[in-house]
Amino acid sequence: MEDKSFEEEHPTKAFGWAARDQSGVLSPFKFSRRSTGEKDVRFKVLFCGICHSDLHMAKNEWGFSTYPLVPGHEIVGQVTEVGSKVERFKVGDKVGVGCLVGSCHSCDSCSSNLENYCPEMILTYSAKYNDGTITYGGYSDIMVADEHFVVLIPENLPLDAAAPLLCAGITVYSPLRFFDLDKPGMHVGVVGLGGLGHVAVKFAKAMGVKVTVISTSPSKKQEALDHLGADSFLVSRDQDGMQAAVGTMDGIIDTVSATHPISPLIGLLKTRGKLVLVGAPVKPLELSVFPLIMGGKIVGGSGIGGMKETQEMIDFAARNNITADIEVISMDSVNTAMERLLKGDVRYRFVIDIGNTLKI
Repeated sequence: MEDKSFEEEHPTKAFGWAARDQSGVLSPFKFSRRSTGEKDVRFKVLFCGICHSDLHMAKNEWGFSTYPLVPGHEIVGQVTEVGSKVERFKVGDKVGVGCLVGSCHSCDSCSSNLENYCPEMILTYSAKYNDGTITYGGYSDIMVADEHFVVLIPENLPLDAAAPLLCAGITVYSPLRFFDLDKPGMHVGVVGLGGLGHVAVKFAKAMGVKVTVISTSPSKKQEALDHLGADSFLVSRDQDGMQAAVGTMDGIIDTVSATHPISPLIGLLKTRGKLVLVGAPVKPLELSVFPLIMGGKIVGGSGIGGMKETQEMIDFAARNNITADIEVISMDSVNTAMERLLKGDVRYRFVIDIGNTLKI
């Protein structure tokens, strides 16, 4: 008996690039997407951003990767099919999917539009979906997701430069809103000028906030002030400069994922100021409690955002012409891009041109 072809065995066939093991090297991969359910949106993937998480996951550096692993949670494209009970989307719409594709819909977090904190949150890739299948990300030609986890991309946002907002954008937008660091005239510090930091500056400035970029790299000063529009720049190793800024900031968004001292940052805060960590250092950070007590200060964390807020973020970005600064690459350049990302050699986000360069 003749073997059935891939197409016969998998009527909802898909094609992408996957990591097969902890080497993290990606190569072409055929797999299947589920059929479009009654609440599902199916779309042709046109662009997908490369997040630093993709690199960690491809190499299983966090210990919970499942192979084969198709990365990508900054996914944008155009709708090709909608289920019979889909209400918010139609064929032809420009849409996106970020870091999550499922949640329980019944816990306190879900009831508060905070699906990102649901204990049963389902990640966009390398997680187990409700039907027991493994989720695959956006380094692929098609995507299928429940409409609740799909974001409508406004017409005036270019898809390639909007893609990173679905992770990097919401990661910094959410804490600015939740911790009330979005009031005109406030002074907010942004630590780190990378994929997260550069969009944090853009969002904060659009909210009317005074922004100081805090970096270990003096070479980034001109970029921060002239290109991104920050109001001032601090070199964190410059003790005189840091001392002069003590007690001047209402809040700080810390985007750095490497282990770094946070006590000097706490010193920059005004009384009852807030230091919010959105980077994820592998090793614990050292925290002295005394400065918190004496200044009524807060150290908090924030992880992406719920779906309602993610749509709000995209709409805010469209109204204020906020996009990520990107370098568009071809699909077959992804492994080189990963190597460059590891070295910090990108300004500020790689985006894969899936629609034009993914070859089956």
